[in-house]
Amino acid sequence: MSTDVEKNKYIFPKDFWWGSASSATQMEGFSGAEGKGKNIWDYWYETEPNRFYQGIGPDNTSQFYTKFFEDIQLMKETGHKSFRFSISWSRMFPMGRGDINQKAIDFYNTIINTLLENEIEPFVNLYHFDMPMAMQDEGGWESRSVVEAYVEYASTCFEHFGDRVLKWFTHNEPIVPVECGYLYGHHYPALCDFEKAVQVGFHSVLASAKAIQVYRDKELGGKIGIILNVTPSYPRSNHPADLEAAEKADLLFNRSFLDPSVKGEFPEKLIDMLRVENFLPKYEAEDLDIIRKNTVDLLGINYYQPRRVKEKENMPNPNAPFMPERYFDNYDMPGKKLNPYRGWEIYEKGIYDILKNIQQNYGNIECFISENGMGVESEERFKDTNGVIQDDYRINFYEDHLKWVHKALNEGANVKGFHVWTFTDNWSWLNSYKNRYGLISVDLQNDYKRTIKKSGYWFKKLVDNNGF
Repeated sequence: MSTDVEKNKYIFPKDFWWGSASSATQMEGFSGAEGKGKNIWDYWYETEPNRFYQGIGPDNTSQFYTKFFEDIQLMKETGHKSFRFSISWSRMFPMGRGDINQKAIDFYNTIINTLLENEIEPFVNLYHFDMPMAMQDEGGWESRSVVEAYVEYASTCFEHFGDRVLKWFTHNEPIVPVECGYLYGHHYPALCDFEKAVQVGFHSVLASAKAIQVYRDKELGGKIGIILNVTPSYPRSNHPADLEAAEKADLLFNRSFLDPSVKGEFPEKLIDMLRVENFLPKYEAEDLDIIRKNTVDLLGINYYQPRRVKEKENMPNPNAPFMPERYFDNYDMPGKKLNPYRGWEIYEKGIYDILKNIQQNYGNIECFISENGMGVESEERFKDTNGVIQDDYRINFYEDHLKWVHKALNEGANVKGFHVWTFTDNWSWLNSYKNRYGLISVDLQNDYKRTIKKSGYWFKKLVDNNGF
């Protein structure tokens, strides 16, 4: 291979969507200000602050609510062509429905307009783990009344912002509230109830389809999709038992949302699994038709780590709570590459395998990498004499993943962009600021001062060159 070819090996299409992703609760701050209602994170922090690393709650995030002008200038300085943020449902509707908070409308209008003035396209997500507490009191996603309130909220957002926002997303990682809120106790309401988890998952799918239906009825000219963490499930071996375990993990954690969102129907094997265990969700006759008719225009794909599974070796206590692990065991692959701070395996080829799966099995739907990132603890260790964090590990992480994205793209995958997680260091749910992910550092002790990291300068060069 010639030097020139090597030099230009990873060049992307000229209109590739380079940018970053964020979420309202993790970034805005001012959680109880300007008319915003409480969401489940505000409530949980008030009632159990000990759950949050170093006692840092959602009010003390990176203060995007007041620093967004500065932040958007930094986005421009670091080469952003697009930026995905979420709207806070409880900021728009303090009680989840009914009276609208005009200050929220003004805030998001200003964000959208400022992004466009700086030639950065807004990608807007409607739900990112932040159920309004008033809606959680009605049962959250367990409740059909909350589905209808969500559709009202989504419709309001389309009406106020849809003339300028042309890329919408109904949910970010909807499997996470199912897992963390209703199976493993990591997010509020911290239950361990498989039956409720299934109902929450079904209603999340239904809410997405209903919002898509409303968006299309308004004929606003944009596209609407969903963002899924499509974590590939790799079997320990090609033994039939290991292959079956991997398939069941894939059905539960990936295809439960991927298939209805893209194909309009739930996998028959998943339905059979739930039927055998008597865990089918409650639904109304027209629900499946609504889901079938309102599939997504585009798919956001979040990827951080793979799932490694093997055959279930020891049957669980039949009297214990029913869990997905009834079907498989997780296993540690020997010699794996690891991010020791997050405890996650680094497996770059996983991003390629996801894109090929979408290409081959989901009609090669238009998609993009909507999150990919590396969290590192105590990054101040890597500051140089000018105060810039020399995060070469993050640059290497992104480049190693982008090489596999590029390979999939060259093989015909319909992948349109790459968004890093995240723009500035942000608050990360129960871990708060334990691990930093940003292209830009945030000094919590010094008025949330922003400083571009080495990766931020690298990102600008990446976008300018449309590759590396």
